[in-house]
Amino acid sequence: MVLVIFLATLLFLLRPASEILISELQDKVDISVYFKKDILSEEIAEVRAEVSRIPEVKNVEYVSREEAIEKFVLRYKDDPILMESLVEAGENPFLASLSIRAWQASQYEQVAAFLETGPFINLIDKIDYYQRKPVIEKVFSLTDGINRAGITFTIILGVIAALVAFNTVRLAICNTSQEISVMRLVGASNRFIRGPFLIQGIIIGLIATIITLLITLAVCYGFDSKVKIIAPNVSIFNIFLTNFWNLFLIQLVTGVGLGAMSSLIAVRKYLKM
Repeated sequence: MVLVIFLATLLFLLRPASEILISELQDKVDISVYFKKDILSEEIAEVRAEVSRIPEVKNVEYVSREEAIEKFVLRYKDDPILMESLVEAGENPFLASLSIRAWQASQYEQVAAFLETGPFINLIDKIDYYQRKPVIEKVFSLTDGINRAGITFTIILGVIAALVAFNTVRLAICNTSQEISVMRLVGASNRFIRGPFLIQGIIIGLIATIITLLITLAVCYGFDSKVKIIAPNVSIFNIFLTNFWNLFLIQLVTGVGLGAMSSLIAVRKYLKM
């Protein structure tokens, strides 16, 4: 029963962990629209407002020429060759731009197509979608793979949980057959026979829930640092703490429900004999 509850717990923890991982991957991807040097900030603001209305767009950030050169200097201040090249340029070589993030990696192509055919095409110097397309496609492939792996893993765990639950019920039937037969021989009523076994199943479910909760706590705490090595922004221990009461309710319902169900099935089978 502990195994069944733990599998149900894994199913619960798997979804938010995969959602955080996918969200983090997608947030690392964006496309930039660079505007011609003589374009006014007011005109760029109009483009930004129009792009923000696109359903596929999650966020649009404006980066002025001054902000672009500040970010470049901050990032490459320890590289003397790049700094010297910047000084020799004599002027700010960077263009004002819009950094656009879509909800999903697969939507960037639609956003790029809108910009290339929209009314603002004369204001735009270039769109770096096609330069970033290989990276975006890799992220899309990776997130799609995570989703498929999550669905596959959920199905496998669900099947295993169902098989373990079925075997638990079979064990309950085998273990209670003689006790029920003796009670029937001495004239006990059906309600009298069901009561103790139902309570016993509930108690077993409660004990299994407490054991599983402690195991889940230990596993989440122990593996949290190892998971962060692979995905720095994913903390299964924080997910556990944030969803503690929901998780406990799921474990309790699974444990008590399975315990009561196995007892009732066992009793019902042998009451008919």
